[in-house]
Amino acid sequence: MEPCSIQTAMAMGLSTKKASSRNIAVERKNLITVCRFSVKSLLEKYTAEPIDDSSEEFINFAAILEQILSHRFKGPASWFSYDGQRSFWDFIRLACGKVPNNCVTSIENMENINTSRAKGRAWIRVALMEKRLSEYIATALRDSRTTRRFYDDGAIMLREEATVLTGMLIGLSAIDFRASCANKLPFLTSPQEKYKRLEAALKAESEKKELEERGRLPESPKTAEDIWQQSVIGDYLARYRPT
Repeated sequence: MEPCSIQTAMAMGLSTKKASSRNIAVERKNLITVCRFSVKSLLEKYTAEPIDDSSEEFINFAAILEQILSHRFKGPASWFSYDGQRSFWDFIRLACGKVPNNCVTSIENMENINTSRAKGRAWIRVALMEKRLSEYIATALRDSRTTRRFYDDGAIMLREEATVLTGMLIGLSAIDFRASCANKLPFLTSPQEKYKRLEAALKAESEKKELEERGRLPESPKTAEDIWQQSVIGDYLARYRPT
């Protein structure tokens, strides 16, 4: 190959790499922006009425958070995945195992929720109920070795946006959140017993929500800011709706 051809190829490769890096940076910025909107919507919703996982605000928030935790996640398969497909739950269960009185083991032992993705969605709900979602993610990020094991360069979880994420999630500790299936169960003083009783209900609820989430639309916005905010959230939900 001619020297000029080699230089041209190298220049093209460098240009492509820079463009890819810019695109990844835009993805991070947009996902964090939409997450901020969804957190704001959850907090505003809570001032008017209780929050559970049937609310539109929670559905939008969970979809965006799942996408953030899955941003540039490594590899489709691993020996430590449940169903041959890794998800952010495989990262959370390892990185958060040392959180005092954590719910990881209880969710891991929910035998009727078999897939890694379903366990991850159950964890989001339980972490919100415990008012510890920010704590779990902050603890996971401190385990930098495990984080790099699960995420490719440019991932939100490896960049400064992760700190922004944990900061915005702190406000959700003010919300009294309950999974809708838990509302049908009697009060249980033992968390371990409670998780066992929730196990079967969560499986059915997860399957039902997956079907509902695909077809539901946000409520009609009332102000210009709401219109723009819902437009941004709607665009991202259309692209990143869990499957």
